Amino acid sequence: MSWASWTTRDVYTGRGGALTEETGVMTGNLTVHTTWADDTAQVALQFTGATDWFTMAGSPTPCPSEEASRALHDAVVQAVRNGGGAVVPAWAPQEGRTTGQ
Repeated sequence: MSWASWTTRDVYTGRGGALTEETGVMTGNLTVHTTWADDTAQVALQFTGATDWFTMAGSPTPCPSEEASRALHDAVVQAVRNGGGAVVPAWAPQEGRTTGQ
């Protein structure tokens, strides 16, 4: 079984924050964590420096590869920065593409 994980600390939310399943909207300085295994990506958020993690709305989501999970993680980080009650983006990264192409 293959797996990968990506973590980005100190992501400041845009106005309206990011939506989680457990707590609703989170705002401020967050850490974004994406774990990929078995063609599924799980995305969680925490207040940077805290211990509790919260499931981002829209997670888990299908994700076909480790490369795609990295692109998805980058898209989630950008969504959190954009705010507006951000959820896991509803697009599927395409194999062989990187963010910004």
